[in-house]
Amino acid sequence: QVQLVESGGGSVQPGESLRLSCAASASIFNMNAMRWYRQAPGKQREFVAIITSGGTTNYAAAVKGRFTISRDYAKNTVYLQMNSLKPEDTAVYHCNANEISGDSWGQGTQVTVSS
Repeated sequence: QVQLVESGGGSVQPGESLRLSCAASASIFNMNAMRWYRQAPGKQREFVAIITSGGTTNYAAAVKGRFTISRDYAKNTVYLQMNSLKPEDTAVYHCNANEISGDSWGQGTQVTVSS
């Protein structure tokens, strides 16, 4: 299965932006879909965004209009641009790849939004 490595997390103030990256060890061209999830302390992991093989994107209601998922085939990387960050966006963000052989997950990157 593909190996995924997330990066780009950090500590920011409300209203600021971050861009997360998810670098894959293999081509993402044949992935059925790539997703971002997040898990806040004491809460279950929740869906954030998806980009399908056909380029269709979808978002959780809580982030729609603020977050944008995209991909770069040449770099085998998926991105999550996060704007207008809120304290409730604080979580560990995980990348997920879905392919015929199953799902792969990255180790996650911490995002903290606090004043």
